[in-house]
Amino acid sequence: MKEKHINFPVVLFFIFVGTWVLLAINPLYRFDWFLENIVVFLFTPLVVLSYFKFRLSNRAYFLIFVFGMLHIAAAHYTYGDTPWGDWLSSFFGWERNHYDRIVHFLYGVLMTVVFMEFVERWTSLQGFLRGLFIFALVVATGALYEVAEFIVGVTAEPGKGLGFLGFQGDVWDTQKDMFLQSLGALATLCAMSLFSRWK
Repeated sequence: MKEKHINFPVVLFFIFVGTWVLLAINPLYRFDWFLENIVVFLFTPLVVLSYFKFRLSNRAYFLIFVFGMLHIAAAHYTYGDTPWGDWLSSFFGWERNHYDRIVHFLYGVLMTVVFMEFVERWTSLQGFLRGLFIFALVVATGALYEVAEFIVGVTAEPGKGLGFLGFQGDVWDTQKDMFLQSLGALATLCAMSLFSRWK
């Protein structure tokens, strides 16, 4: 009897879509939910296209899936009002909901591994230069997101757009987010180098 093969990326895709549909039902702020999901609308087709045109590893799709789930969960509440962020703040005695900070750090961690696959496949960079290029990719894409987020936020419906930005009264919010995603990327690159996971 022929053993059935489970297509892991396809399973992840349907779990993601099913969760997205559930979280699209009655979000806390519908307008902010739409703004947060612009990223999903833009990049989900690209991830699906990659599966057919230049398939990544199961590990890469899983990391993309994890980040996507973190994002759509926050989109349901907005980053500043996620209940688990409030729980963490209460536990650690923080005054601010830091869920967005955590996700930015994890973006650096998760996407470093994903970008590594792209760099290994389409460049001949090795060692320090490869790590530097991957770090630059993470920082650049994170910065582009922050710029796009700001443009959408300030041009959106007055009042609601600033809620989408999620500053929570911190004028240095953008800089701190970028620092944390950079820190996540650097930590991942150092860990990979330390454990000799470069090919």
